[in-house]
Amino acid sequence: MSRPSPPPGTTTSPPPSLPARTAFTLRGEVACPLSLTVADLRNRWGQHHAEVVFDCATSGPRHHTFEGPLLREVVDEAKPVFDARRRKDRSRFLLAVTGGDGHHTVLSWAEIDADFGNVPILLATAMDGRSLESAGSQLVVPTDRCGARYISAITSVWVGACAVPHRPAERTAPPAR
Repeated sequence: MSRPSPPPGTTTSPPPSLPARTAFTLRGEVACPLSLTVADLRNRWGQHHAEVVFDCATSGPRHHTFEGPLLREVVDEAKPVFDARRRKDRSRFLLAVTGGDGHHTVLSWAEIDADFGNVPILLATAMDGRSLESAGSQLVVPTDRCGARYISAITSVWVGACAVPHRPAERTAPPAR
C-alpha cells in the first residue's frame, strides 16, 4: 500500500525525537548551582569503582559494576551553605535525588560526610563497563542490600537543611464541667 504524496510546497520529515536527558542540575542551598553531564562527571572528578549486588525480593540478586565520582566530592564543588567546620551544622543537611522516571530518594549529608558515615555513594558514569553518556548518570549506594535508592537518569540533586521540627503546642486540660 503506498502513501499519498504530500500537498505541493510542503515537506515531510520524521517527527522530532526527544533527546535523552543526560544533564542534571545540582541546586538548593548551594553557593554555586551546577548543571552536569556524564562527561562532566567523568572529566572533572576522579572515578571510583564499586561492585554491587542488589538483592531485592522481587528480582533476586543482580550483580553490577559501577564507576563514577563520589557524590560528596561533586556536591562539595557546588559549595553547600553550611559551616563546614561545624559538624552539627553539616549533619542537618539533606540531599534529594530525582530520576528521569520521577523516582526519588533522600539522603542525609551525614551518610556521605567523612566525619560520619563516609558511605562511598557514586554518581555513576559507567555501568558494567558501558558508558552512561546517553542514559544519564545514576545514583549508586553500594552499601544498600536492595537497590531501592538506586536512581537512574538523574535529573536533579537538591541540597538543603532540614527545618527544625516545631514543638507541639502545649495542651491544657479542658475546663471541668
